[in-house]
Amino acid sequence: MDIELEKLELIKLLEATQDVTIVAAIKKIFNASKKDFWEELTQEQQFEINESLKEYENGEFVSFDEFIKPYLK
Repeated sequence: MDIELEKLELIKLLEATQDVTIVAAIKKIFNASKKDFWEELTQEQQFEINESLKEYENGEFVSFDEFIKPYLK
């Protein structure tokens, strides 16, 4: 199967249709295939990200320039 050829054929079919239900069905397929990366993270990863955001909001961070200074000497 040549994926590029298949996509071109689908584009032609989509372009030619006036059927709103077909367009809606295709949009539904694409929307369903979009995965929320957050749901794919483990609970530990989600926790770590949330903790990092809290630290940032509380000003508990250093700039990259400050972080890298000791390593540039």
